[in-house]
Amino acid sequence: MTYSGAVKVGGPADVHELADLMISKVAVGPMDNNSYLLRCRTTGEQLLIDAANEPDTLLRLIGDDGITSVVTTHRHGDHWEALADVVSATGARTYAGRHDAAGIPVPTDVLVDDGDTITVGRVGLTARHLVGHTPGSIALVYDDPHGHPHVFTGDCLFPGGVGNTWKDPDAFASLIRDVETKLFDALPDETWVYPGHGNDTTIGDERPHLPEWRERGW
Repeated sequence: MTYSGAVKVGGPADVHELADLMISKVAVGPMDNNSYLLRCRTTGEQLLIDAANEPDTLLRLIGDDGITSVVTTHRHGDHWEALADVVSATGARTYAGRHDAAGIPVPTDVLVDDGDTITVGRVGLTARHLVGHTPGSIALVYDDPHGHPHVFTGDCLFPGGVGNTWKDPDAFASLIRDVETKLFDALPDETWVYPGHGNDTTIGDERPHLPEWRERGW
């Protein structure tokens, strides 16, 4: 079946099958968070992005193969509500941005900086530090050697705009700058965007609206 990225809480995961990586997206919790399970198709190793909520749902998605690591995109509570339970059940190593780790109540095993590589099996993900929604938010870029890139943006980029900066002009200026320089300037239009809530989009679909976002200030 064709992947759409449209999921709802209580519904099934949607699976994006790439040549080297399988991406399973599920919606969980009262804030309709997206969690993403990445599976290396060569080794079977798995990584979870954002143990957001509903640990039972996430553990069923993970299955008997377990996960070796879980990445938290940022420190807001709706993105780590299930983290303690998932780590306890799987023994996974935890990753988070260096400047957000102190705000996550589960200890972070690996502090992530801009440009760091996080691996799942033979697949590498490049971390991009995006400042504004939180001080230490990270996005993860998978540059698929067989196709276009894929980027997991947490709450920093959505269809229709960047993440919430609570009308703080300095935070907005920082976030829009980082999103432009590290994502839009670095990635082609075909890049698939997987946000922390709601539907997916592409860099190309959002690129024409950057001036509009700058003008409105959110």
